[in-house]
Amino acid sequence: MEYKNIMVSFEREIGILTINRPKALNALNVETLQEIRLGIEEAKDQPGLKVLIVTGAGEKAFVAGADILQMKEMNSIEALNFSKTGHHTLKMLQDFHCPVIAAVNGFALGGGTEIALACDFIYASENAKFGLPEVTLGIFPGFGGTQRLPRLIGKGNAKELIFTGKMISAQEAFQMGIVNKIFPQASLMEETKKAALQIAGNGAIGVRLAKMVMNGGFNMDLAEACNLESYAFGIGFSSEDQKEGMRAFIEKRKPDFKGR
Repeated sequence: MEYKNIMVSFEREIGILTINRPKALNALNVETLQEIRLGIEEAKDQPGLKVLIVTGAGEKAFVAGADILQMKEMNSIEALNFSKTGHHTLKMLQDFHCPVIAAVNGFALGGGTEIALACDFIYASENAKFGLPEVTLGIFPGFGGTQRLPRLIGKGNAKELIFTGKMISAQEAFQMGIVNKIFPQASLMEETKKAALQIAGNGAIGVRLAKMVMNGGFNMDLAEACNLESYAFGIGFSSEDQKEGMRAFIEKRKPDFKGR
């Protein structure tokens, strides 16, 4: 499929979705959000896909926010629809059937931070910057930032970042628990692909069930979440991967997982 504002490519069992508006620092407009949704659907239909990486084109930005030129003329209804489009797009990333890694290669501001937060975890380059500066424009984060960030780093830290609108470094984001690992920019994608290949080498059914249980149980009380885990654990024993994985362990060999 041909796109104007994104690129989608596949390397073995890994998909790479690149937001590709480098002249606009990969800013998000309605068209780009719609293309991201189409790119996610394309990746979903890719046979054998086990990990999706989301990144930005160029060396300056992952996504430097929403497109202010488009937003400044919006009325209330248009802004509501824009927010709903963003939420729908990011929920597709959050609910994607296999792990999604954000490879943040520069500025991740506003919607850029929100996209990264919708992924399962974040790797960042040393020059990456994070922030939710919407209040400096007289608005506030509208693509899930007020909801996902407090769940990740706690209300106090999230409120400080959102209320001040300040930008933080990759190192600060790492210390706060937003970023998992930091790499030199030149090696960010290589290191992200290494992690993706390690995930892809595991049993796909087990990985998918683990993601489902962690996402689904996060806002449940502990007893209900543990019950969800037990049922999913039982379902995992109906897979060929479980039988192959345990047989390979006993036979002291590498398992040959089929994702079934």
